[in-house]
Amino acid sequence: MPDVKLTTLQGKPTTLKSQVGGKPAILIFYRGGWCPFCNLQLSELRTMQKQVEALGYRVIAISPEVPTELKATMTKDKLDYTLLSDSKADALRAFGIGYRLDDTTYTKYKGFGLDLEKRSGETHHALPVPSVFIVDGDGVLQFSYSHPDYRVRVPGSVVLEAAKAIAERRDHLHPKEG
Repeated sequence: MPDVKLTTLQGKPTTLKSQVGGKPAILIFYRGGWCPFCNLQLSELRTMQKQVEALGYRVIAISPEVPTELKATMTKDKLDYTLLSDSKADALRAFGIGYRLDDTTYTKYKGFGLDLEKRSGETHHALPVPSVFIVDGDGVLQFSYSHPDYRVRVPGSVVLEAAKAIAERRDHLHPKEG
């Protein structure tokens, strides 16, 4: 897992490694709170949050939006897992899932009232290919799903089953003493 610089909801600098904190984590990269497909995915993941947390996972969602936009998403979608800002697009680059909107699409979005520069605080016009990664406590990638069509998302049931299978293997290989 690349250790990239991100920003918390409070506007404080942080790193992905410190946010994961040596625990297994489910990382969700989403385009922004303006994207209805992203909002559906974030809401679906909220419904399985307790189950994945019981398996020992942290749930972290990362967007190129600034913290104030993340707060609005968190409130609107009633999310209580960690949301982090990647407004500089460092994580998008490090994970290899970022792309730059072409000028025509950027102008079209702006015509719809979606100002990506205002929402990210940057002029890079970068968005992530919507992706889900599961990393173990050492930050080693265990599962990944990305799809270039922003409308296609991995079902929450698949993420949950992958998390269960990874946790079972972890517990089998490293039984808890007690």
